[in-house]
Amino acid sequence: MAKVRLATVWLSGCSGCHMSFLDQDEKVLELAEKIELVYSPIADVKDFPENVDVTLVEGAVGNEEQLELLKRIRRNTRILVALGDCAVNGNVTALRNSLWNSDEEVLKRAYVENASINQAAPKQVPKLLKRVLALNEVVKVDAYVPGCPPSAELINQVLNELLEGKTPVLEGRFKYG
Repeated sequence: MAKVRLATVWLSGCSGCHMSFLDQDEKVLELAEKIELVYSPIADVKDFPENVDVTLVEGAVGNEEQLELLKRIRRNTRILVALGDCAVNGNVTALRNSLWNSDEEVLKRAYVENASINQAAPKQVPKLLKRVLALNEVVKVDAYVPGCPPSAELINQVLNELLEGKTPVLEGRFKYG
């Protein structure tokens, strides 16, 4: 039996969802028998591959680089999962949306007023979007796993259901925050 091609992605977020993914402990080893991890921040893969069966995306979309990556992920993924509250609804990452001109204000505050600037270094900060977006504001999302972060148990249950070809039913199995 062919293994399911799984990818995990970290956009604008804290990496807590990936920590919960790893907190599955020995259940990760059981998953490893069923999956091939083809892209992840915990693996050294530079370009998002084609023909991915399931992609877990943590974090909201905060800049143009992430926007393009998410579109590429959607084109190359059969089942896209919004993992955690930032991916589901923007959560903490989207707090900057309350600022009138958030992209300029955030850049100025973080990269000019409070940063030690090396004038010789090239500018490598991706252009911020005017507002932070939840995944479903950009692409079609097939499943949502809320939580900040979602528990390792919930992530494992959802992944196993997806691997079995089932649609996860989350009613009564999680709480926000």
